[in-house]
Amino acid sequence: MYAMIIVRYRRPLPEIEAVTEAHRAYLRTLQDQGILVASGPLDPRFGGMWLVRVQDENPLADLDALRDGDPFHQHGLANYELLPWKVMQGKEGFDRI
Repeated sequence: MYAMIIVRYRRPLPEIEAVTEAHRAYLRTLQDQGILVASGPLDPRFGGMWLVRVQDENPLADLDALRDGDPFHQHGLANYELLPWKVMQGKEGFDRI
């Protein structure tokens, strides 16, 4: 199963930027593990979005753990919307990534 994580900043951008490198390092770790498919900031920059792979059984537990590991969350800088997604059309494209 896949999921979208929508991240919305709660603090001014300078506070976000102070933790951005740690956040990006975390995302690289998720990508190396095959969990993160894609991510990036929204435009205008008020947050970001991640496309991730999660287990079919209890995807919310995976999503909670992904959120909890993010330095933005650990520093109280962002709110997260965790959206499990049953991809139907185009799933084979994601599965190849």
